Amino acid sequence: MTLRFAPDDISLPQGHYIGGRYRAAAGELALTRPSDGAGFADCPVADAALVDEAVQTARAALKSSNWAGIRPRDRLKVLHAWADLMLAEAPRLARLEAVASTRPVDAAAAGDIAISAEQIRFFAEFADKEGGDVVPTDDGSLGMILSEPYGVVGAIAPWNFPISMAAWKLGPALAAGNAVVLKPSEMTPFSTLFMVELAERAGLPAGLVNVVLGNGPVTGNAITGHPDIAKVSFTGSTGAGQAIMANIARHGIKPMTLELGGKSPQLVFADADLDLAGRCVAAGITSNAGQACVSGSRLLVHESVADALVGRIAAAMAALEPGTTWQGGTPFSPIISARQLDRIDSIVQAAVAQGADVVCGAERFDRPGFYYRPTILSGVTETSPAVTEEIFGPVLTVQTFASEDEAIALASHPTYGLCAGVFTRDLSRAVRVTRAIESGTVWVNRYNRSLDHILPTGGYKSSGLGKDLGRAAYLANRRQKSVLIGL
Repeated sequence: MTLRFAPDDISLPQGHYIGGRYRAAAGELALTRPSDGAGFADCPVADAALVDEAVQTARAALKSSNWAGIRPRDRLKVLHAWADLMLAEAPRLARLEAVASTRPVDAAAAGDIAISAEQIRFFAEFADKEGGDVVPTDDGSLGMILSEPYGVVGAIAPWNFPISMAAWKLGPALAAGNAVVLKPSEMTPFSTLFMVELAERAGLPAGLVNVVLGNGPVTGNAITGHPDIAKVSFTGSTGAGQAIMANIARHGIKPMTLELGGKSPQLVFADADLDLAGRCVAAGITSNAGQACVSGSRLLVHESVADALVGRIAAAMAALEPGTTWQGGTPFSPIISARQLDRIDSIVQAAVAQGADVVCGAERFDRPGFYYRPTILSGVTETSPAVTEEIFGPVLTVQTFASEDEAIALASHPTYGLCAGVFTRDLSRAVRVTRAIESGTVWVNRYNRSLDHILPTGGYKSSGLGKDLGRAAYLANRRQKSVLIGL
């Protein structure tokens, strides 16, 4: 069923959400709808005092509910009930997602929400299946490794997939027995607020998750620097990740999980299925209008098939028509803001000025809202700003190679190592190239995340620290204590 709604008629959650209730606050940040450029709401900014209140509320809720100490199976049941409610409330949750973000309402309802609910179920199952160990010692001792939650986890989520990113943070942290203070992006807070309402309706103790709204310099810094937040999880740009690391270091030492930027290559060899590769490469850079850290923004293609492949990709891009996120059936998303739209165009024009050739795009759509035409730039060098910088838009660069070694050398980016794609019918080559690429994830003859949540995601180099998803994400929300008892 196709979802549609009138954006001005939707009721938006208001204020911070602390201790199971909304806290009214004056909006300091004006919010603009990406689909039509209209102002529609304001977002308040939580200062250090309010963040501290949220942290203390989370600590008190953790103690009074004994969330970490109840039967792990009971935590599992609450999380499963939460996932059920997310699916039941998918139409409203999708509308709250779509009105402020770049996510079309249909894609949010059928994709983001369903996948996020399944991820919450996935992490819930670890609650009563992962624990400590009794380790071998001499007869006079008993050695144990205890697994414990951290306590209060600070989480900061980005704007590009608000529901999904909130689920990435909340699912493993809660399953592992922690409380959470969560800051969604100031541009897309509404679906996250409703998600936490649903969690409490499902039986999560009030105050165990508190949502504080605000920006990075004020609210984000208050979270990452708070002494009673024991661990930090962040998804966003590499620059913001560096700032978070610096702020944590200024205030002490604590573990962190950082999923950061990417400039991911897609390597297409001469023996590849070009129809498959063309579809995957086009989708890998135009999905969510390229506003994903895993976007496959660098096409590296064997010189003998470059023209044929680029023609296929350009044809697929030309068929994409933009639409508002609330109309239903929208095939191509807007850019999140006028500022980001300007940034995308400035990088493209700088690359063209340095000699890049425009295959298609390289301009804005002439319509209300923030839309950029899917763009292909060929003739770029390794120093082109379109190659060196994470653009976070629907911009694909093309470089050719003559040998496997040259392809691997081009794939290595000096800054990023998040994801990569390899297209070849030669299994031996696929394994060799996969091993050689410095990247946290490599897809072969496909380009997207798997719905199998057991696979962790996270990058090399400046693309991040630690892993989201998979068993690794659950374990990242637990800490170990070694115990040795003399008998």
